Amino acid sequence: MLHDKKKFISRKKTEGIVYGIHPVIEAIRSGKLPDKVLIKKGYTSPQIDELHQLIKKHQIVRQDVPVEKLNRITNAPHQGVVAFMPAIEYHDLEKLVPELFERVNNPMLVVLDRITDVRNLGAIARTAFCAGANAIIIPSRESAMVNEDAIKTSAGALHHIPVCRVNNLYQSLAFIKDAGYRLVSITEKGKSLYFKANYTGPTALVVGSEEDGISKDILRLSDERVKIPMLANLDSLNVSVAAGVVLYEAVRQRMNQD
Repeated sequence: MLHDKKKFISRKKTEGIVYGIHPVIEAIRSGKLPDKVLIKKGYTSPQIDELHQLIKKHQIVRQDVPVEKLNRITNAPHQGVVAFMPAIEYHDLEKLVPELFERVNNPMLVVLDRITDVRNLGAIARTAFCAGANAIIIPSRESAMVNEDAIKTSAGALHHIPVCRVNNLYQSLAFIKDAGYRLVSITEKGKSLYFKANYTGPTALVVGSEEDGISKDILRLSDERVKIPMLANLDSLNVSVAAGVVLYEAVRQRMNQD
């Protein structure tokens, strides 16, 4: 029996995406917000205008790209629109913060300021989960997507630890601080060594971008800036390693407190 060769042409991966103008619009209307929407450059229509308005309203990342890029993502009939959907369900930070205080004596949060490498995101999530952190906070822009690669690197931890994606990280951290958390930023610009800080109360640990660290505004907002001593002639540790070092100092202090 002869087989139709067309049936055996390998199709490009379409898991985790929604394509087509109307499916993407309906996904956003139903509250399923994409991590990012790609739109063919120069594409105009009443439906595209409606999509632009929804993207702006919900502060979704949008990129105008050549149609060739869309074709590389999927060979399905995308109509010039492809949306990357989150691989997990995000939590509402304003609801989660008071819930944690009801359930946990001294909750611990991990904040990722513009971490763009999915492997770093996944590695930090894995360590945070193992160290008993209660949630991870990421910005909606300038951040790695929580995709299958991040989940794989996290060894599945991203399916278990709550992740909050926020539109304005500075405002969210101000909210956390007002709620009673101490903001501790891990930075080579820190004034004190990391093991001298107190992590036994409600704490939000902040780590920054692989390129330029924690933003200046967030550093100014922090209650404490801590550094990890470097005994070799290198600028800094990998961000996921740095996060792990300080997370387990917090674990040590909390275990001694008990």
